[in-house]
Amino acid sequence: MQIRVLGSGAGGGFPQWNCSCPNCKAVRANNINATTRNQSSIAVSSDGEHWVLFNASPDVRAQLENFPEIHPKDKVRGTGIEAIVIIDSQIDHVTGLLILREGDPLNIYCTEMVKQDLTSGFPIFNILEHFCGVNEHPIPLNGDAFTVNNIDDLEFTALPLKSKAPPYSPHRDDPHEGDNIGIIIRQPSTGKSVFYAPGLGMIEPHVEAAMTQADCVLVDGTFWTDDELASVGRPLLARKIGHLPQSGEGGMIEFLDRLQKPRKVLIHINNTNPILNADSAERDILSQHGIEVSYDNMSIEV
Repeated sequence: MQIRVLGSGAGGGFPQWNCSCPNCKAVRANNINATTRNQSSIAVSSDGEHWVLFNASPDVRAQLENFPEIHPKDKVRGTGIEAIVIIDSQIDHVTGLLILREGDPLNIYCTEMVKQDLTSGFPIFNILEHFCGVNEHPIPLNGDAFTVNNIDDLEFTALPLKSKAPPYSPHRDDPHEGDNIGIIIRQPSTGKSVFYAPGLGMIEPHVEAAMTQADCVLVDGTFWTDDELASVGRPLLARKIGHLPQSGEGGMIEFLDRLQKPRKVLIHINNTNPILNADSAERDILSQHGIEVSYDNMSIEV
């Protein structure tokens, strides 16, 4: 199984266009051992030719341009993208669908709740019907695996995660199962699996079971501390907006330490997070715990 990290940053990327926090200021001035990051997305393949795109960030055009394996091979227009799996309806995970409008109908796999959001509060599906069109495929939430057309030797299982729908959602204050999911990606021929969840606010028992059994976990690395956004004047707590911070009691590091089997990789890293600096004490702590930090164009084989 091949995984390509198209974007490793959180919403807004790194540096964020309107931010002058210490990280953003330093990376613009080239005064920090860090690389810029697009907004988070991955692509997965079993053969290196046919790919499933997970989420479509606003940076999708640049991400795909930097990924030759997905470019058209034998015709004027085409793509190695066979389908797009949308794990939630957040703006930084779906706006890129509008950039992909110049081709054939998009094969999109999503939950019923995400479909409702993308046909009501943020009606991207309705807009796309005037361009390429959408072939929508429902993602089951009962634990059944699903497959994707033209993708051999990969199967996918959704795990509902506790989360809020986006601010524009008609049910923003009435959470439903399927607002946010994690995905188990399994290759039957090898038995290998990956657990992917860029937004993870709580380690529920079914999530812990999936992560324990996975060969690689690619999970939420948004914030280092629960109150990190206070440093840029935003009085929001990480856990309140659906992200488990790495440090502190009950944080991601503490949980990942309990996992013996999987390779541990963080994704969806916010511009304020000190782990963006490869020379930081926080990055050193992650290394001591055997936790990696993903970066744009990173390749992972499982």
